[in-house]
Amino acid sequence: MLTLNEYIQVFIGIMAIFSPLSAIPIFISLTATSSKEDRNQTAKTVAIAAGVAGIVSVWIGEYILLFFGISIAAFKIAGGILLLLMSINMLNAEIPKAKHTKNELEEAKNTSKEIAIVPLAIPLIAGPGAISTIIIFSQKSHSLMHLVIMSLIITTLAFYIWGTLRMSTYINKKLGITGINVVSRVMGLFLASISVQFIISGLILVFPFLTK
Repeated sequence: MLTLNEYIQVFIGIMAIFSPLSAIPIFISLTATSSKEDRNQTAKTVAIAAGVAGIVSVWIGEYILLFFGISIAAFKIAGGILLLLMSINMLNAEIPKAKHTKNELEEAKNTSKEIAIVPLAIPLIAGPGAISTIIIFSQKSHSLMHLVIMSLIITTLAFYIWGTLRMSTYINKKLGITGINVVSRVMGLFLASISVQFIISGLILVFPFLTK
């Protein structure tokens, strides 16, 4: 089990990497021809898919690492580097390239009838960075209650994703591109700090003498 402050940090960290606010322009673009009811249903499906991906990562992430013979130290360093690159994109008000490519978005606009799961939920919101972050946070404690709390955090954030996307048109009008970019930069700063901490903790596991 972690302390309350640590769980708050976990909540903020995962919220920063999910970042549904920065996904609003793409969500609006991909659902431009949809009715309000269809758009709301898409938002619901995105939230559920992202939440399921997060909860699955909480419960079986450790076994995936064991299956591939990846140590938590190596995963922290690799995940930290990935998050750092993504945070730099966010600080520059850009959607991280690890979450999508232009070709993927173009294909989704032209051919995909079910865009909620791919590319909106995965990888735009619950992408490699988010999954890496969730697995690393889930390894901070091996108690059952810790995993339950992590699942509750993911579930709460799924509602946050749903509410944000459901109100995407309103938020886009009120904040505009500039406002959304400001929020994205703030989230990017939080994410950069978390990524550096991941890298440091991973290096300490590999080189314990660094703490002396």
